[in-house]
Amino acid sequence: MILAGIILGLTLIGIAFPRLPKINIDRPAAAMAGAVLMVLVGALTFRQAVAAINFDTIALLLGMMLLVVVLQRAGLFTLMAQRAVTLANSPGKLLMSVVIVTAVASAFLVNDVVVLLFTPVVIQACRMQRLNPVPYLIGEAMASNIGSTATIVGNPQNALIGIASGISFARFFAYLAPVAVVSTALLFIVLWAFYRKGLRRTGNTVGSPATVAPATPVNRGMLLRTAPVLAGVVVALFVSSLAGFSIPMVALTAGAAAMLLSGVKPSEIIRDVDWVLLLFFAGLFIVVEGAHQSGLLAPVFDRVDLRATAGGIASIHAVSAVASQIVSNVPLTVLLLPLLERVPGDALWIALAAGATLAGNATLIGAVANIIVAEQASRQGIDLRFGEFLRVGVVVTALTMAASVGIFSLEMATGFLR
Repeated sequence: MILAGIILGLTLIGIAFPRLPKINIDRPAAAMAGAVLMVLVGALTFRQAVAAINFDTIALLLGMMLLVVVLQRAGLFTLMAQRAVTLANSPGKLLMSVVIVTAVASAFLVNDVVVLLFTPVVIQACRMQRLNPVPYLIGEAMASNIGSTATIVGNPQNALIGIASGISFARFFAYLAPVAVVSTALLFIVLWAFYRKGLRRTGNTVGSPATVAPATPVNRGMLLRTAPVLAGVVVALFVSSLAGFSIPMVALTAGAAAMLLSGVKPSEIIRDVDWVLLLFFAGLFIVVEGAHQSGLLAPVFDRVDLRATAGGIASIHAVSAVASQIVSNVPLTVLLLPLLERVPGDALWIALAAGATLAGNATLIGAVANIIVAEQASRQGIDLRFGEFLRVGVVVTALTMAASVGIFSLEMATGFLR
């Protein structure tokens, strides 16, 4: 148990602080090294380590990544962002458009990819209208996290929860869509309260226009061939429980179909998949299983209310709010999975999906999407400051998590959430 605890602790430190001086490590390397050490010290056998990897989750993520890579090459994200910007003829409408479109796109496609591709378009729109891009970028980052809460495929932690819990895609959406909708509205209200006086055109552009990254051009032929695959996968996911479809197989089928219909050499599509993320997940599964088998995790969360009650839901949200800022939401989710598996019902699974995701809006480093937006903005001469993000993020996180607890409590009181 002591060795497993040391390995788990070092792994989490490597994940939380991937840029420690004079240490050649990052998040995937920390998970991989931790997994190898768990086998070397005897916490797990090699076969147990392989069995610890949740290949259903890996398959779901792989399928969605293949689909997203094809849609990215077809220019779907550029087209969506450009249309959203075109419809906005005032600073306030542009902010609302960025928030809503980002949230909706993030619900059905991996949110990290959405912000990666939307950010250059948002910056370009702000420069064309001579607007300060910071409020729009903060809104984009936070909306991507909020929107991704709604579905199993919105973000990696939801994929983990959806597969482990066995909750159907449609039921998962029914539970969490109200949280995503209310939280999106709250986000816009908070942004408007903080920035309404600053949402006005100036005489100068912000940042360096020479460094603007070009958006992916729209390939209409590829888009016409592959967009139906996206529509088909959404329908298939919603009816998967009724039709007996496996959610991972739906994702893999969609990914393979999009790849074959794209007209792009398949090896190029496969090369663009984020294999590092999949390796990170595999290593993390093994590390947590080693800690679980050693008996280490049982006393760690003894004080967490693991009852399917309003108090249990609030407890999960509180743990998520704190722990997500330390180890990030994906490792937190993997840590909690073995504990939630012994609690009957859907309530705590759903609470974790909302809590772990919404908590990512508190700080600039609370979610990968936030970091992606900040880094893209920095490359284009725009400083997205930690303190400014925190000032807005704390308010947004507090309000959205309170709304989440309230909505789930109401759903439990009516018997809808069990």
